[in-house]
Amino acid sequence: MTRAAPDPRKTLDPDRVAEWLARHPDFFVGREGLLQQLKVPHPESRGATSLLERLVHDLRARAEQAEWRLEQLLESARFNEGQYRRTRELILALLEAEDNDALGQALATQLAEHFHTPAVALWCPASLTDAEPRPPQAPRQVLDDHAGQRLAALLDGRASRCTRLTPTDWKRLLPHATAPTQAGSCAVARLTLGEPLGYLVLASPDPDHFRASMDTLFTDYVGEVVARLLVRMAPAAP
Repeated sequence: MTRAAPDPRKTLDPDRVAEWLARHPDFFVGREGLLQQLKVPHPESRGATSLLERLVHDLRARAEQAEWRLEQLLESARFNEGQYRRTRELILALLEAEDNDALGQALATQLAEHFHTPAVALWCPASLTDAEPRPPQAPRQVLDDHAGQRLAALLDGRASRCTRLTPTDWKRLLPHATAPTQAGSCAVARLTLGEPLGYLVLASPDPDHFRASMDTLFTDYVGEVVARLLVRMAPAAP
């Protein structure tokens, strides 16, 4: 009497089968017909599909993911290139300024046109401006104790910081620019070059333009350039 063949699903351990196939990746060489008979779960439905169709589906999904990542990299590269060009134009404009007032004007113009920053203030101590033939012109301001204390409070012990800017602070720290009716935002940087040289304030009526979570690398860099140019162009005291 012929005995029925045992059901493989009851006699073979699936984990051991998977382990064996992993050790013998060439098992299906010469057994291509077997590949066409295999069924695997369909990734988008409850049914099953052939192994080859599933492989095609997975490869297509990987290709789409790779294409998306490439587009993200290209977008990042385009943004970085644009940021570099805008920063280059800003620095060149600052270097071409003939005096500190022209420096402040170039700073305000470039930031407004290329970085969507409509208001700028450059606070310098009287010791840096006393020797000038005329009072500083906006956006430059002469730093006094009240402004210095408020700017130091906004920095909260840091060298630079992005934070909210109330209408009251706007009127005090950017007196030459029309204050918004509601709180905006600002980036504040302390200018130093061996000694304190004042503060740089970049402001926007948009409360999200300068968010607290943003890094201040750009503001730090601009502040370092401005500090050096202020010292270089300051007239000698009599």
